[in-house]
Amino acid sequence: MTADVWLPIPPQEIEGLPEGPHYRFWNGAEDFPADPAECAFYVVPYMKPPALGRRPLPQMTNVEVVQTLSAGTDHVEPGLRHLRPGVRLCNARGVHEASTAELTLTLILASLRGVPDFVRAQERGEWLGGFRPALADKNVLIVGYGSIGAAIEDRLAPFELARVARVARSERTTARGVVHPLTELPALLPEADVVILSTPLTDATRHLVDADFLARMKDGALLVNVARGGVVDTKALLAALESGRVTAALDVTDPEPLPQDHPLWQAPGVLISPHVGGPTSAFLPRAKRLLVDQLSRYVNREPLRNVILTTGTTHA
Repeated sequence: MTADVWLPIPPQEIEGLPEGPHYRFWNGAEDFPADPAECAFYVVPYMKPPALGRRPLPQMTNVEVVQTLSAGTDHVEPGLRHLRPGVRLCNARGVHEASTAELTLTLILASLRGVPDFVRAQERGEWLGGFRPALADKNVLIVGYGSIGAAIEDRLAPFELARVARVARSERTTARGVVHPLTELPALLPEADVVILSTPLTDATRHLVDADFLARMKDGALLVNVARGGVVDTKALLAALESGRVTAALDVTDPEPLPQDHPLWQAPGVLISPHVGGPTSAFLPRAKRLLVDQLSRYVNREPLRNVILTTGTTHA
């Protein structure tokens, strides 16, 4: 195999890459490292503007695999219309679960226990005591129960919760219990003290959290979004926050990045982190392992992991 593989990590820094392909380093520079038409396996640069990652796709006339280093693929999918049928799009399942689940717990605990208030009080030199909600004895609802949702529940397990409910596109049973279908979400929302969003952004989940969703949430409930900003209707969320009915902890927003003058920054009861669920010290070793495994499978003509869709099918 002599096809080109484009990597956003210098190939000499990835131990165990299979021999055969020509490895080209490209992490979004203006100049391409080679002719895009010769690229067979394209790894999309991580944490770059979506348009930048899609830029070479129209010229990748012979590409066979597009591999993201993110769990979501919505930023790449608009560019797939330029590709010939049969191109496989793969995501980074297995790379971000640990980091995203860690941040989810961080956001929940910081929000419930009032850590942002303590930070502001520290800056004023003020000793701010008082009672705060605990995570113990709470009902938690996880909306989007894929590998990240499961990793979140793994880390919730020691916190003595009253109940964890799980929702996904379709019903199934896991080792931890039943996963409810999306159609049952309206009935589950009123019971949840904490609602965690970890679902992909699709046509079905865009603005899933709208005014009706928020109205069904329990008074005082916490909404945590580690999915995509577009899963939430920002205007509806702002109204709910300003009413004081709910609070929110958001690692993702719509729009994103959030403009400096956006009212969400100043909304009551909201904690915002700047889309940092994935980029931690855990990312690079897991990303490298994924790439070595996927490229070894590719070179040996074995089935790839994490295939989200194939162009030219009804899913694309």
